[in-house]
Amino acid sequence: MAGKIEARLKELGIELPAPSQPAGTYVPFVRAGNLVFISGQGPVGPKGLEYQGKVGKEQDVDAAKAAARLTMINVLAQLKAACGGDLDRVQRCVKLLGFVNSTPEFDQQPAVINGGSDLLVEVFGEAGRHARSAVSAASLPFQMTVEIEAIFEIA
Repeated sequence: MAGKIEARLKELGIELPAPSQPAGTYVPFVRAGNLVFISGQGPVGPKGLEYQGKVGKEQDVDAAKAAARLTMINVLAQLKAACGGDLDRVQRCVKLLGFVNSTPEFDQQPAVINGGSDLLVEVFGEAGRHARSAVSAASLPFQMTVEIEAIFEIA
């Protein structure tokens, strides 16, 4: 039987992908006690990396928010793996760190990362509210538009 969070994802029309494999010498997540640290994820979809380029040049805020939402779906895929397949174990999202590949004059990084933050609240309700940093990056791996790492508390 699907859990409450899986049912909520289905209501939202979201099917989590298989978690991606690391692109380097690291692991996709680490559990330490009741905390799960998710390594940085990017906007990878069925067609591969779906959002590339700088916000303020190749991407606008709306596209970058969509990139952050897709990135958060990938964070959730890793989280599901860390929870042994049961997202109902999630107690809350503790912290997000969002990187936005943006031009020097672009200053709307928080609006971009809201694409991911909003999804967490849609999925987990109040338990999806979190502390957060949203920062500019001069460049990100593979020129992706957004990268997000996260910390969750689980039961």
